[in-house]
Amino acid sequence: MRVLVVAAPLLGHVFPLMPLALALREAGHEVVVATGGEALRVRDSGLRVEDVVPSGVRFGPIALRIMLAHPLVAKRELRGSGRLDFVSRMFGTVGDAMTEPLRTFARGWRPDVVVHEPLAAAGSALGVPSIVHDVSLFDGLVLTAAVGARMKAEVRSPATVLRTAPPSLAEFPGGERMRFVPYSGDGEVPQWLAEPSGTPRILVSRSTAPGPGAGRMMAAVVRAARQVDAEFVLVRPDRTEGLPGNVRTVGWVPIPQVLPFCDGIVHHGGAGTVLGSLAAGVPQLVEPGPGDRTVHATAITGRGAGLRAEPREVTAALLTRLIEDSKLQRAAGEVRAEMAAMPSPGEVAERWESLAMQ
Repeated sequence: MRVLVVAAPLLGHVFPLMPLALALREAGHEVVVATGGEALRVRDSGLRVEDVVPSGVRFGPIALRIMLAHPLVAKRELRGSGRLDFVSRMFGTVGDAMTEPLRTFARGWRPDVVVHEPLAAAGSALGVPSIVHDVSLFDGLVLTAAVGARMKAEVRSPATVLRTAPPSLAEFPGGERMRFVPYSGDGEVPQWLAEPSGTPRILVSRSTAPGPGAGRMMAAVVRAARQVDAEFVLVRPDRTEGLPGNVRTVGWVPIPQVLPFCDGIVHHGGAGTVLGSLAAGVPQLVEPGPGDRTVHATAITGRGAGLRAEPREVTAALLTRLIEDSKLQRAAGEVRAEMAAMPSPGEVAERWESLAMQ
């Protein structure tokens, strides 16, 4: 079968789709990934990748226009209680820009089925059977419908949805279960980071997407770090000078390869990092915030697999608890086992034709 995989032009949106896309290719299907912007980096995977996002599409200006036109919506979004009002408008605008390039490509390549992440609802506007690929702890069908309702094009109901969220954190009706497999492309991992450190290690990451206050959590951790008996590793920090002796820095690294050698992770609450940390069984400290971040932080703490805190709430005691609380470790391990028991992308790819044609 010819499978078109569609993602919004952000790394955090295309990366979760890649394990299935690669498994489908391995199973003998012809696969093309359609995205744009920074997400075009997945060309490194060896899959064919089509740029379907016009060059003038930029999230910053789109977000600013929405904020100016809908200040109350923007205010709720910044508080982490946006109820999809802001997100649907933003990705609806991006979806409208993607629709015609996608249709042009689809007319020539003629895919049999489209797989898309929920915020790339343009994938369900091509007149081709579509499948939603969940990539967060939200219901992908609800997300797709919310974005589609903002678009000019007609977005049809998908045939089914692939559920990647562990049921103990988020369970939704219908669909097919599939294990979330972390993916962040290739990259060099320093030798010291690919082995145990001898002391507890806390990885500190931040979003790959631009946004206000992106470095606040990392700065808060640095301020508290010297009082914690642990090694801290900052991924892509704003600064590398004047740091405490137990703080090290790295550039871009494939985080899934690093997590097995970490005892905890502090991050912004993005879906890929949340699910990747759960898959590794690593307790996490999550910063609530706009988009899906507050929902993720609430779900993680509710399950007992991690903590949540604003940057101003980060203390040495909180960071110590992250790596020493046996309850957090046990819950994170339980979720890891739960996810490992779900069907792998390879297993889903083996029965793809029956799934895609239902």
